[in-house]
Amino acid sequence: MIDKSMQLLSYFTAFILVALVGIVFYDALVRYFFSEGSIALQELEWHFFDVVILLSIAYALKHDAHVRVDIFYDGFSEKTKALIDIFSLLVFVLPFSFLIIYIGVGFVEMSYVQHEASSNPGGLSHRWIVKSLMPLAFIFVALSAVERVIITFKKLKAL
Repeated sequence: MIDKSMQLLSYFTAFILVALVGIVFYDALVRYFFSEGSIALQELEWHFFDVVILLSIAYALKHDAHVRVDIFYDGFSEKTKALIDIFSLLVFVLPFSFLIIYIGVGFVEMSYVQHEASSNPGGLSHRWIVKSLMPLAFIFVALSAVERVIITFKKLKAL
């Protein structure tokens, strides 16, 4: 179930990335050749960029493509690597994810209740939608971390 949801999430993120490239291309073309611009379009670029970054965190964790201090890690045995992975996921990643989810839900709720919108004239309304990506992204990070713990624990038992 987690694997399937991560796959769908990666497809959605890839689609948003393609749309982001198209929007940036269009915005640059219109701005430089026709001296026109749109604040809403620029804000949409930032929102799409937020989608790509936030939803890619879980994908990077799932595929072990995240940043790590490999100076020491590469020299460790497979058993030590597995223990470090399990420890870091359980002690750092999961609690941090739950904290961001907990704080983020209130953050989104406040934005929704206040009908928060862009302060720029012609900017986007419904800012709560993009803010909801923060807790949503970390729900996926937590799911990805749980999956990594299970996989790493099975790998550790096999060693």
